[in-house]
Amino acid sequence: MTNNGSPVINLRPQTALRGHGKSRTALILQGGYLPHKPREIAEILAGLLRKENFQVEISNTLDSLLDKEKLRRTDLIVPDWTLGTLTQEQLRNFLDAVSRGTGVAGMHGGMGDAFRGEIDYQLMVGGQFVAHPGGEGVTYQVHIVNRNNPITAGIRDFTVTSEQYYMLVDPANEVLATTRFQVHPPEVWREVIMPVVWTKKYGKGRVFYCSLGHSLNIVTMPEVLTMMQRGMVWAAR
Repeated sequence: MTNNGSPVINLRPQTALRGHGKSRTALILQGGYLPHKPREIAEILAGLLRKENFQVEISNTLDSLLDKEKLRRTDLIVPDWTLGTLTQEQLRNFLDAVSRGTGVAGMHGGMGDAFRGEIDYQLMVGGQFVAHPGGEGVTYQVHIVNRNNPITAGIRDFTVTSEQYYMLVDPANEVLATTRFQVHPPEVWREVIMPVVWTKKYGKGRVFYCSLGHSLNIVTMPEVLTMMQRGMVWAAR
């Protein structure tokens, strides 16, 4: 058990995940809204990837998206850039690489509230943050709805006190975990089940997203680290 009573989870990826043991490349884009701690989160995610034999580049500029050929060779892109704007060339290169097989994985606003003006980006992600009713101090349960998926295997339902992301989501997503929103006028007019973790495809590329991660104490929860590590490995080419 950890100090907070949470179970210790084996962070090794499940055997059903792709590329186990193979050296691959990952590009983490870190920047944007500084209260989301992009630099610190980028280092945490890079550490998880290096454990899985990834060569990781952390970039603090979106101009990394201008090298179209490099993006196409990259096995995984990890957006860690809340808000921000993309040029049309940056957006086209990003979406083109994913449609050709580059994976995408990320968490919280770094992926699910990035580049708000780009509907095509949101479609690739499978959702977009719109509100967090109740602010940062909401205590809620994360319910694992697919216990057979290698990303969530062995993880039990767990409780979080943080922002609870209310999102607009693609109904075609493969949902792995959810949360229940209570009535909270005016944003939430009736109780609703909201996806928290999902996977999807975009062309030949795999996409993984987890809406948790507003603060470092949430990012470093064993359940969240496990899903992020496995999800990134799953998404990578």
